[in-house]
Amino acid sequence: ISLRALVEQGSEQPIPSTSNNVNERFVIVVPEALHRFSGHNMCLATLLKYSPKALKQIKTLIKDRSAYLVTGVSHIDDLYISEYLDIPMYGCEPEVSYLYSTKSGSKRIFKSSNVPMPFGEYDIYNQKRLLESLAHLILEHLDVQRWIFKIDDHFDGQGIAYCDIAIHLPCYKDILKEAEKFADKWSNSSVQKNSYKKILSELSDVLDKHTIYVNKTQFNSWQTYLKVFLSEGGIIEAYPPSNSITSITLCLSIEPNGHYSLICSGDQLHAESQFSCWGLSFPQSSVDANELNNYCSLIVQQCKQRNIYGYVDIDFVAFIDKKTNQQKVWVIDLCIGYSEHISLYRVMQYTTTGQFNPLTHSFMIKIKEIKQRLRNWQNGAPEYTIIQKNRYAIWSSKLYHKNLSNIHYSIFFQMCRSHGVGFDIREKQGSIFTLFECDHHDHIGMITISDTLQNTLSNFACYLNTIYQEITPADMQEQSNFMLAVNDIENILGVTQENASNISSNDTTS
Repeated sequence: ISLRALVEQGSEQPIPSTSNNVNERFVIVVPEALHRFSGHNMCLATLLKYSPKALKQIKTLIKDRSAYLVTGVSHIDDLYISEYLDIPMYGCEPEVSYLYSTKSGSKRIFKSSNVPMPFGEYDIYNQKRLLESLAHLILEHLDVQRWIFKIDDHFDGQGIAYCDIAIHLPCYKDILKEAEKFADKWSNSSVQKNSYKKILSELSDVLDKHTIYVNKTQFNSWQTYLKVFLSEGGIIEAYPPSNSITSITLCLSIEPNGHYSLICSGDQLHAESQFSCWGLSFPQSSVDANELNNYCSLIVQQCKQRNIYGYVDIDFVAFIDKKTNQQKVWVIDLCIGYSEHISLYRVMQYTTTGQFNPLTHSFMIKIKEIKQRLRNWQNGAPEYTIIQKNRYAIWSSKLYHKNLSNIHYSIFFQMCRSHGVGFDIREKQGSIFTLFECDHHDHIGMITISDTLQNTLSNFACYLNTIYQEITPADMQEQSNFMLAVNDIENILGVTQENASNISSNDTTS
């Protein structure tokens, strides 16, 4: 389709086809086991292991060429594929990946890195330790209103539960008075002894009655949740004691030679749950870039000591500390493997030919602008100058709408064009869609790119709302997250506009 050539040229004029070159660079191989084991939930490496024809085809394609295997969630069969094809694997051993991708595993890395992280406990496998640890944490951090529980190997917030201890613990107010009474002596364990016993006696009942579960379809009671939590292991973690919280994701690549690079960064967007990320606002603009880069450097050093290589995502939360009124940053999670954020960033980078600056967390593109003539009477071909401009993006691969499965892609894109939803190759801004396989036709990915963060947010919400209105029948029951995403962005826009007006009023006053 010669898209890259069009973007680099900054023109929408057709370029002679390079189909042979495209066929050499981009080949889709479908493992034959996909149809034979359609009822089994297998990862790609396992499907390839039982697809000799597909493996032979790949081996022929990469013959006498440099190649390596990129893993998602690392699996033992990745090693088989790597050995069969005789190519290196860009990632770490499956056992290492599994150990440190768990919530408890990531806490070990963060603790060794000496980076700021939430108060809490990890590697919890029995109820007695869970209750005792939580009781101690409550006493030590009375300003924390909410405590979170996370199951070790669950992801995307599905294994999270939380309880607002400050509201529901009967003895909480009395303990606050005790702490105030003893002041500096409160940290003494003998002073806390009676309060500890009180909390411990009340905790079981409070957790049983007042715990809230993110995944309500799987967990509907504390006993159901506790059974899974204790069998798989988990952590207790403090929820930031603040009304203003931002989650940030940084995507890194750690090479076997020890060198690492920051691929992209973004502020998380939350629609269905505050614990589940549906997209990113790129690049992040919530925390000083140097601070985040320093934390990443410390974490990478510990990763290398544990033979963790390949792609890694690190999650942070930033909030305003009520005590100091200063911003505070905690590191909360680590995911090993090639993520959807890296994938969507690569699509954006490909379509804009822009570059992310890891030092400043900014994304710059180059575009052609016609030079103004010194004299109106000058003739000849126009002269161009290359200028650099900022670009921002909102992306998500988690948009779904039941009715998308009933619409052919050609009709969908025709509808988008009729409403002005598209991509301007010359200005390198607009919207790009990523399509899913036929089994997930009701899902779609979307990247919106613009010149300012506010314009990007507005355009994404506007385009998504337009698509929603077009494809939603009047009698359809709500089976879509489009409007949840739109509402989330509109809330963010409201906050940014309020902040901007506060800044301007302060400037006027000063």
